[in-house]
Amino acid sequence: MKKTIILSAVAFTGFLNAQTLQDAVAKTDNERYAAAAVEFRALIAKDATKGENYFYYGENFFKNDMIDSASIFYNKGAEANATYPLNHVGIGKVLLAKGNVADAKTQFYKAIALGANKNAELLRKVAEAWLATDTKNPDEALVQINAAIKLEPKNPENYIILGDAQLEKNPTDGSGPIKSYKQATTLNPKNVKGILREGKLYQRGRNYQLAIDKYKEAIAIDATFAPAYRELAEVYSLYQKHTLAIENWKKYLELNNSDEARYRFMSALFSNKQYADAITEYEGLKKSGFKNLYLERLAGYSYYEIGNKTDAEAYNKGLNSIENFFQMAGPNFKYLYNDYKYKGLLLARTGKDSLGVLEMEKAIVLDPAASGELNTAIADIYMKSKKYDKVIKAFERKMNGDVKNLTNNDYFTMGRAYYYQGGNVQRDAALIKDAKAKTAKEAEAKPLFISADSSFSKLTQLSPTWPVGYFWRGKANVQLDPTNEKALAKPHYEKAISLVKPEERATPTYKNNMIEALEYLAGYYTGIKDKTKADELWKQVQELDSNNAKAKIYFNPPKQGTKPAGKQ
Repeated sequence: MKKTIILSAVAFTGFLNAQTLQDAVAKTDNERYAAAAVEFRALIAKDATKGENYFYYGENFFKNDMIDSASIFYNKGAEANATYPLNHVGIGKVLLAKGNVADAKTQFYKAIALGANKNAELLRKVAEAWLATDTKNPDEALVQINAAIKLEPKNPENYIILGDAQLEKNPTDGSGPIKSYKQATTLNPKNVKGILREGKLYQRGRNYQLAIDKYKEAIAIDATFAPAYRELAEVYSLYQKHTLAIENWKKYLELNNSDEARYRFMSALFSNKQYADAITEYEGLKKSGFKNLYLERLAGYSYYEIGNKTDAEAYNKGLNSIENFFQMAGPNFKYLYNDYKYKGLLLARTGKDSLGVLEMEKAIVLDPAASGELNTAIADIYMKSKKYDKVIKAFERKMNGDVKNLTNNDYFTMGRAYYYQGGNVQRDAALIKDAKAKTAKEAEAKPLFISADSSFSKLTQLSPTWPVGYFWRGKANVQLDPTNEKALAKPHYEKAISLVKPEERATPTYKNNMIEALEYLAGYYTGIKDKTKADELWKQVQELDSNNAKAKIYFNPPKQGTKPAGKQ
């Protein structure tokens, strides 16, 4: 069930039997569900015949997305006091949450009949019920709330619900809802819920600064109103002000430090990409016994994102969490493609490549629009397991006939896959003894190196100042010109070297590629007997690798009639 509204507190009505019930309801409105639950249990223990105690305890569960628990207390309330109407509203609301509209209406009619159409709070609760589940009906809500307004035209709670119903009926028109919310705050300038609704409406229209101003206004009126801090934290996240978002979540937790609140805080940390902190919250919640399938989902995602660098068991823990999520959710759950994606990634990271790819393919079926991202992930899995032919196929699927579908990184990975696959074919050919079969096998390598060069060529077009693309074009062309007859690799190695700054030559990023390129060029100039250029390049090789065997042989060639060292 998706929450869409904050249920109103009950004030100044005949339904409240004592200040303690008002306090408990206020805690529910303030999202202090655990603290409210303690008070509701005490009220029921004190008087088990009062239907209102059960109803508002049910509301506490319903607002906390614990529908089954809410249903239990609505039904207990109806049994304890058959003439108290609100529990029938609660029962009807649970039926709506389960998609049973006909039976829900029967419960609402029964409640209204018990109230003799003269109870405004009852009508408000029926209106709220039509807005509180996925089975919404704003027209029904408008009928009930307008009836409540006729009975209590100066009750600000009416206009908050009216605004909610108007917004649900026409989500693209905020003029009616904002007028209704402002009517609520005009009737009671300190009505923080009305102010909060105004802020949420501005946030919905992406006017984040006005939303922030409204949330701060609510906090200025009531510094203990926890939902305002939560909304402020969420809008700061949308505003990309993540530090302020977390600050406000922490203020929210000071007011509502329950497991449910910490779970919502964990969600915020995940959204802000603070995965390690999200895991800390998860592990704390697990110790406290908190169970929630979405908790396991976020943990699986977060463990993957932090990786094994900070926790050697992160991928195994993540896989355990995501598998718990799937087990808890069951076969009829509406999964996201990310669920299969992360499960696939975690399987691959724990050595189960084939199973991982199967999960990724399920994700593609679920959301074809994400196939590009997912095929890249599949290619990465195969790249790590050195299944280069499958890497190539994954990128071909992603390309889908349009080279613009691939990124710089895609071309880099695909080019290397073609190159390494070409090397595999060459090694297979070397093992063949039959000359004709050997030649045929060797011929299979050339198209792969041509494709590698083509991929690296595209990479250099997209990233013309990145030396690595040119180094790899050089490598591919060495294979296409093994006798160096055409010097195909020469221009690419020269370009690569020209792009590497002198101070970068010996860094781990470039050193090996620099040595390889310089050896090739030095060998080329040695071959054409340009001693000056050859000397210069071999010296550069020695500067990077003082023990380079090829450079030593160049500068100290073996004397005629002697064998190189190590040969007998």
